[in-house]
Amino acid sequence: MKKKRIRKGYRKPRVKRPVEKNIPPSYDSNWEHELHNGLLKKWNHHTKEVAYIIEHVYEPDFVRIIGNQIILLEAKGRFWDFAEYSKYVWVKKALPPNTSLVFLFANPSAPMPQAKRRKDGTKRSHAEWASANGFLWYSEDSLPDEWVDINYRKDNTLNIENE
Repeated sequence: MKKKRIRKGYRKPRVKRPVEKNIPPSYDSNWEHELHNGLLKKWNHHTKEVAYIIEHVYEPDFVRIIGNQIILLEAKGRFWDFAEYSKYVWVKKALPPNTSLVFLFANPSAPMPQAKRRKDGTKRSHAEWASANGFLWYSEDSLPDEWVDINYRKDNTLNIENE
């Protein structure tokens, strides 16, 4: 038997779920309908909703207490996909009141992944995404002096100016 070669960069298509026909309204399948009209006749059908959360753990890149506020600083070169950047919105919702998630972007003007080009030719940037979602964000140059090693900043600023 000849082994089928897989082309590099080619992804096998996902097998689609078969579509059932003639499903009665409010049922997810014909089997569900049969159960409700037979074996589970005394049961209520689709009458309750249960909200759920998938529990995850987030480990921030840097943590510091400033005043009575806990700052979680996430250093980001760039976001790679929707799953990555949407995660931070969920993390923010789970934070206690005295904790803030703040982004330190290597390039705040870098375009977001899968961002559509606007009429003016630009794309939504990391900084725009952060602001739109209520996050504080900084670049290395804009971090507040009280957050950084000020001597390191002064020495490196002098070295850059002398070059």
